[in-house]
Amino acid sequence: MVMSEHAIPTVERHCDVCVIGGSVAGLAAALQIARQRRSVIVVDDGSGQADSAGRLHGYLGGTTLTTSALIAAGRAEVRGYGCEVIASQAERVTRDDDGAFLVQVAGGHAIIARRVLAATGGTDEVPGIDGLAGYWGTAAFGSPAWQGYEFRDRRIVQIITRPPEVSDAALLRHLSARLTVVIDGSAGVGETHVADLRAAGVPILHGQPTRVVTGADGCLAAVEVAGHGPVEADVVVVGTRFRARAEPFAAVGLRPTPHPSGTGEVLETDATGATAVPGLYAAGRVTDPAQQALQAAADGSRVGAAISRSLADEDIRDAARPSANQADWDRRYGGDQMWSGNPNGTLVAEASGLTPGRALDVGAGEGGDALWLAERGWNVTASDISERALDRVRAAAGQRGLRVDCQQVDANALDAFPALAFDLVSAQYASIPRTGDDRAVRNILEAVGPGGTLLIVSHDLEHGHGAEHGHGHDRPFDPDAYVRVDDFAAALADSGDWEIEVHEKRPRPPGAASAAQHSHDIVLRARRRAA
Repeated sequence: MVMSEHAIPTVERHCDVCVIGGSVAGLAAALQIARQRRSVIVVDDGSGQADSAGRLHGYLGGTTLTTSALIAAGRAEVRGYGCEVIASQAERVTRDDDGAFLVQVAGGHAIIARRVLAATGGTDEVPGIDGLAGYWGTAAFGSPAWQGYEFRDRRIVQIITRPPEVSDAALLRHLSARLTVVIDGSAGVGETHVADLRAAGVPILHGQPTRVVTGADGCLAAVEVAGHGPVEADVVVVGTRFRARAEPFAAVGLRPTPHPSGTGEVLETDATGATAVPGLYAAGRVTDPAQQALQAAADGSRVGAAISRSLADEDIRDAARPSANQADWDRRYGGDQMWSGNPNGTLVAEASGLTPGRALDVGAGEGGDALWLAERGWNVTASDISERALDRVRAAAGQRGLRVDCQQVDANALDAFPALAFDLVSAQYASIPRTGDDRAVRNILEAVGPGGTLLIVSHDLEHGHGAEHGHGHDRPFDPDAYVRVDDFAAALADSGDWEIEVHEKRPRPPGAASAAQHSHDIVLRARRRAA
């Protein structure tokens, strides 16, 4: 495939679990799954965060946070375990002949996953009272549990549209003595439903609410009720109808069903979060519209743990211990040649003056760097998580009459590389998932021998195509889920064993593929002091 200057080719990713929806439920689930060493890709189009600017209410320890701040912190946390959060839209979920899920996302990309979690939330359909929608989330809400405390002792007008909503009136009465209950004429609420409220002195009006009135100060002032005129109000409480976001799952036969409360339609699950479609789970408000952030996070955490256990049980039955990260790269290296075959320009510039010795090429890919080093007299070990990539290195080395030791290694494995064994350790644009303890960073640093050189290069996402689309929609990767140059620099900063010789941003030199996508690099060259 020939890429245009600003095009990203369509990509097929492979992972253990694809989480669709990146709000609190989806992120809590992703955290549980990623901590079990499973690869997770979260696909989120932002549709579940429309009201994320407001403060959290009733979330233990989170009263000073906004929902958006909680989500940002959650994303940073899951990325610390290699979980990717991709800003894109999941358009359609299907299954292939092997039973794996195929998640089609915007831009033509696809994600193949063993399990899928629907954490898509839903929409609250606000009653069509003139002016009400403009106050939703600020001076109008659907439940006393949302912002009731913040409006204590204020003038509260509760509009009842269904009989179950009468139970909220008792809660609202305790929050404020200035409560007025308006019963919509079509609500089907009889006198027996409200007899206790009336006996307790709560004003009850029967009539059709027609309009929300704004005062001279720009704030909510009243609710006009047919037959009664304006009813003074500082806040309006009214039930909504919930609609689960379930369109992507229709192709696998999963559709919403009525919630027992009559408040709308949800995705039905069993006690583990499993839906009627094997391997497809659901968590958060998409299963229960009454969930607030705290409950949604707990639900996601619970279902994430269940998904992890289902994967582990399946692997035990198959006597397998698969690595989805390895499978992801093996599939990508199963097609045509991915890269140019040329050595990376920064390696050429930085290593040409070094005396050949033992070299470790981390994330060797198809071997352009390893072969160049071998041609110049280096004793080279090429490591990569993909055995298929290393097969290409072996083949190319054989054709050129070069000796390259190829090692299939996960850089995040315990003691992945021999300690203090190499004169040069190079990682050029290596895609190494993060871990909470920076294990890959430590593994790579420990591989450099006394007097040896460390050379780490990664893309600068502030320039070129990465700047335009790195955190936007339709990008099939999440760069924040991978180890970067700055992670190595931070690890070296407080060490007396190292001298950082270069740590800078520079224009990307000509060399390997994808130069059109990234115009600048971040380069770190450091030397371990001799013993």
